[in-house]
Amino acid sequence: MKLSVLTAALLSLFLLSCNSEPSLQKYFVDNAEKKDFIALDVSSSILNADKAKLTAEQKTALASFDKMNIIAFKSDKNNQALYEEESQKVTHILKGKTYQELMKIGSGKDGASISYIGDENDIDEFVLFAKKKENGFAVVRILGNDMNPNNIINMLSILKSSNIDMEQLKPLQGFVK
Repeated sequence: MKLSVLTAALLSLFLLSCNSEPSLQKYFVDNAEKKDFIALDVSSSILNADKAKLTAEQKTALASFDKMNIIAFKSDKNNQALYEEESQKVTHILKGKTYQELMKIGSGKDGASISYIGDENDIDEFVLFAKKKENGFAVVRILGNDMNPNNIINMLSILKSSNIDMEQLKPLQGFVK
């Protein structure tokens, strides 16, 4: 009897924990191998920053950054309907309950947005979504621990002085005009 009650409880917990809402992680996994997409994971080692030259704030920002996941859809004259469909899927995910929009630039068919998961002092994920009908779109997930908007600003200053490891970005060659 105890075994069947335990089994029923575990099954209920499993069914309740399954979320049928689309997620960016699932979107990345579902599309990573498709022909119109380019996907890559980029580690924090891409920055090659000289830690001895970083300020305390920059070191904190760098420590909060784990990795980036990037997926890009290359648009051309033959896949405009698919571009619209896929762009709408990403927009729908980012407008869901999970993400909070921080900023939006542009409107309609071209533009960019920055969204995040977490609260303003403990952000787990930043998402940059940029699209231009002629070129396609890209979604960049910046994953980390205890990130905040100040960390992102400090990361930008680190990027300016870093010796970026372009080898990690090689799959994107030919995608950007």
